[in-house]
Amino acid sequence: MKSSPSHLQVHLDSANRSCQISRRSFLHRCSLAAAATGLPWWFLERELAAAEAPQSKPTPNDRPGVALIGCGGMGTGDAVNASNHGEILAVCDVDESHRAKVAQKFTVEGKAPAQYSDFRRVLERKDVQIVLNATPDHWHTLVNIGAAKAGKDVYSEKPLTLTIDEGRRVIRAVREHKIVLQTGTQQRSSPRFRLACELVRNQRLGRLKQATVWLPAGLRGGPFATAPVPAALDWDFWQGQTRKVDYVPERCHRTFRFWYEYSGGTMTDWGAHHNDIAYWAIGLLAPERVQAKRLSEPITGGYNACSDYEVDYTYANGIALEIRTTPDDSIFGAVVKKDGQRNGIRFEGTDGWIWVNRAMIEASDKDLLTAPLPDTAVRLYKSDNHMGNFFDCVRSRALPICDVEIGHRSASMCHLGAIALRTGHALRWNPEKERFVGDHAAEANAYQAREMRKPYDYGFVT
Repeated sequence: MKSSPSHLQVHLDSANRSCQISRRSFLHRCSLAAAATGLPWWFLERELAAAEAPQSKPTPNDRPGVALIGCGGMGTGDAVNASNHGEILAVCDVDESHRAKVAQKFTVEGKAPAQYSDFRRVLERKDVQIVLNATPDHWHTLVNIGAAKAGKDVYSEKPLTLTIDEGRRVIRAVREHKIVLQTGTQQRSSPRFRLACELVRNQRLGRLKQATVWLPAGLRGGPFATAPVPAALDWDFWQGQTRKVDYVPERCHRTFRFWYEYSGGTMTDWGAHHNDIAYWAIGLLAPERVQAKRLSEPITGGYNACSDYEVDYTYANGIALEIRTTPDDSIFGAVVKKDGQRNGIRFEGTDGWIWVNRAMIEASDKDLLTAPLPDTAVRLYKSDNHMGNFFDCVRSRALPICDVEIGHRSASMCHLGAIALRTGHALRWNPEKERFVGDHAAEANAYQAREMRKPYDYGFVT
């Protein structure tokens, strides 16, 4: 989901443009940023000081060729962000109307990006160094593996994969072909979330006992009627690896994520964002136990991903992670409720709690936020611009803030919850071997991969 530049980022960019400033001016900037963001003064002073340090800048000629694959709203937003760092040379979508609209948007001085319906033709272009993968979830893996084999660096939308098994395959492809892959869980590039995770990691809350994630409830509707396939849409290609069905408008484009065939509902949508932050703060590879409860059942002939649910994880050290849905939130954006049960994350320890989402950070005691961390404190990977971090790593070949392994582990947390919802069983997970063990393990492990409809299996990108 696209996020606009934060107030803090504006101040950081401004600081970068003016390296020689007085202490008085510096403090004034901190005051302005603190008022705009609600972040503590000590944290902002550290951030702005880092921003004012001399940094290498790309030259005007250092603008790689970029191709967008998946021309919906998210893809368009990603391409807008990427256009600050590279040239949009090609756009690809199986819906001609989508790709034509985006090609027009990125036409510069009469020169339009080339249009494609088959992403494999895009990957053949030597002048394309970077791929933006904003396809629906069930296409992420084949596009990512194909791009890796073609030697293209990838910015891939979240969740990284449709299944856990796909994640392991994507990791192998990325490592084998030595490409850079950034997962689009952009909350890791938010100072607000990083601050919350650093405070948790440094035991500002004492011993962490529990994290609670609130997600928007999914759509629950239907039954839906079939309709003629729009002339501009290649419906067979869009369905890809999934079973072939008649066209239903609600299956496609913006609401695809509420069908199990193509996604996993809000558990793998907003859950990919907030579970990633919980993973970052807790710092352990994965939980060892998961159980779930469906609070409503899908309507026959309608959306079939679970819409209202509870998922409970337990880690080896006893930390509990609870996932709860709230129907009074937006599935397409971060809405803050007045009664406090909002889309976001609450960390609770023996010495207090911290609440964080895209709009705010709060604590049970303001001193938990305002007291500076010591110089010896644990510091997490710093990025204030997710797309910018990706392009920096393309140049340096360093790992980005949401490297493929992180994207896989964050997505796997969501998939574990989705599998528990489908089986209805309490399950045990071995994080190192990435296998379910114990009771009901065979049934649960069967959900780690899905049968892929030919020709849209792994052979499609060999």
